[in-house]
Amino acid sequence: MTTPLVEMRDMSISFGGIKAVDHVSVDLHPGEVVGLLGHNGAGKSTLIKMLSGAYRPDGGEIFVNGKRVSINNPRDARSHNIETIYQTLALADNLDAASNLFLGRELITSLGLVDDARMEAECRKIMGRLNPNFEKFSAPVSALSGGQRQSVAIARAVYFNARILIMDEPTAALGPHETQMVAELIQQLKAEGIGIFLIDHDVHQVMELCDRASVMKNGRLVGTVDIDKVTDDDLLSMIILGKQPGETTAA
Repeated sequence: MTTPLVEMRDMSISFGGIKAVDHVSVDLHPGEVVGLLGHNGAGKSTLIKMLSGAYRPDGGEIFVNGKRVSINNPRDARSHNIETIYQTLALADNLDAASNLFLGRELITSLGLVDDARMEAECRKIMGRLNPNFEKFSAPVSALSGGQRQSVAIARAVYFNARILIMDEPTAALGPHETQMVAELIQQLKAEGIGIFLIDHDVHQVMELCDRASVMKNGRLVGTVDIDKVTDDDLLSMIILGKQPGETTAA
């Protein structure tokens, strides 16, 4: 086995005396997609927010490439090549793809002006790698489809050297064609050795897109399973009953 890209060991956090995440351990390897499943309030988003720097854990350790790291804010996470793509995508609707790609990190000419031509050239280069069918480089992202907007958000993360991607329900509210586009993007990222944590509560999507799935219930880890060794019903049982495949319920 390779060294995990990231490993979260024994993570815990409480809010107002309620344990939102209770001693949970998960890991992620290069070129792997790990789904995080569970009902609303199961703790999956809270767990990942400790990795993205949005929350500071009460306990536990985070390792990146085998080395223990301290992540206290999103800047720390980015310094370890961890990027989060939230459901809202955090795109500036009135700007085009290149301007969104470099938002806050614009390329500048020798005269101190924004270098639009170079930014568009770089945008075309990375889009050619991730989504060769993308053509709307001059349109504001508000005019793009959901899948194309996902492409821009993913390109922004990858351009700035993300190795660990956190994706929050990337296919929510997308139609079949758009969902397929996102699935192809994820396959391309895997081929480049990028690891992805995929937060979702759609079992079918997780079965389709992920290599492993970690299921949470009431802040605890029910278990982590290989997708090719379980069925949809196995995952549903883990989510609803909080038990692993083959595990019998105590009388």
